[in-house]
Order: sequence, then structure tokens, then C-alpha cells
Amino acid sequence: MTATTTSPAATLPNGVTSGQRLRRVLHAMRVGMTPMLGGYWAVMVLSFLVIGLVVQLISNGDSHSIWDYGTQSPKYFSLVVGITIAPAFFTLMVSLGITRKMLSVAASIFLVGAAACTAVLWVIVYQIEHVLYAWQGWTQALANPHLFTKSSQVGLIFTEFFLLVLSHEVAGWLTGISFQRFGVWKGLLLLPLTLIPAAAAEFLLVAQWLGEALASTGYHRPSLAVAVPGVLAVSALGLYFGYLMIRSFGVRPTKG
Repeated sequence: MTATTTSPAATLPNGVTSGQRLRRVLHAMRVGMTPMLGGYWAVMVLSFLVIGLVVQLISNGDSHSIWDYGTQSPKYFSLVVGITIAPAFFTLMVSLGITRKMLSVAASIFLVGAAACTAVLWVIVYQIEHVLYAWQGWTQALANPHLFTKSSQVGLIFTEFFLLVLSHEVAGWLTGISFQRFGVWKGLLLLPLTLIPAAAAEFLLVAQWLGEALASTGYHRPSLAVAVPGVLAVSALGLYFGYLMIRSFGVRPTKG
């Protein structure tokens, strides 16, 4: 008589559905990443609020928008967030029976949600700055090129930050997987490929600090009808290629 074996990842115990398991994975990611995200944003917002007030008082209210100088750090922090996802959750989740496909779907949802929350936060801080500067009669000029020209263009502010943050998160997601799977040296060699989503966003949106450098070369931003879908398409492909990289990647035993 032959015994029937069942793969742990193939069955969901105690009536747990795939949707419920996905929600639990997302909950684990949210709980695990919240201290990192919350700590960064608390320090970032408070620091720039204080710095902005000091700069405006020293310049008698004739300085630029202080948030305009804080647009680089969130992009590169988002890159770090993407890099962190795979090393932090892959081994644990897969060893507990979570499929690689579900992990990829959960990571994609988490990164999109984090990008949306970041974009909403930047919309809010620009509005707070606008109210404060208007109350004091201060100048809120934008030093860097953006999709928007004034802080009242909420939709364009959200679109710019959402796309830039998402693309950098996806680049981080690919980078983290490549280093985890292929090691340091191959991971370094793959950087030109894994950073394509971030580079595509920079070249298609031509916004913020790097946008000024690109504009100085004579390169101009394509129309938003091309740029926005282009960034979304490259980011979606990046998330999918991340899944392709981890779907055959085995869990390595802990050393020591």
C-alpha cells in the first residue's frame, strides 16, 4: 500500500483560504516594516519642518520651498525599502509554506501601498507648507523641475511622488533579490539591469534634482500621456521579473 504525501505548501490548514493567507502575509510585512518606515518619516518630516522654519526666518521669508530640497532622500530610502523586502521575508515566509508567487504578490501590493502612502504624505506636507507660508507672507517657490508648478496641483504632486517612489522601490526589490540569490559580485554586475525601473522613471519624468541635470543637457520630458504609462509599465515588469527570479530560488540553510 502506497502512502500519499501532501506538500505543506499545497494545502491550507484549518480552512484558511488563499485570500486569508495573503492578508496574513501583508499584515506580517506591514508590522515588520512599519518601525522602519514610521521612524524615517517622523525624523524626515520634523527635521525639514524645523530646518524650513529656520531658513525662512533667516532669509526673511524669501527662500524656496524647503520640501523641494527634501525630495531626494525619500527616493533613495524607497530603494532601501525595496532591497529589504526579499532578505527580510523570503526565507521565513517560504519555510512556513507561503508560495513564492504569493510572496511576490504580497510584496507588490505592499510596495504599491507604501508608494501611495508616501505620495499622500508629500501632498499633505506641501499643503501645510503652503498654508504656513501664505500666513507669514513667505515665498514658496520651487527650485527643482516638477510635474507640478504650484502646491495646489494635488493630482500632479501625487502622481510625481507615487511614480518616483514606486519605481525606486521596484529597483530595490530587484536588487535585493539579485544579491540574495546570486551573491555580492554577480549582484553588483546586475545593478545596471536591476536599477532600470528607477532610471526609466528619472528619464521619463525629468523631475526633481536629477531632472534639472537632464534638462541642462537639452533633453526634454515626453508628454505625460507617454511618461506616466511608461513608468507604470516598467515598474510592473520589474515586479514580475522579481517573481521570475525567486520562483526557482531555494531556501538556504542558516549557517553556523
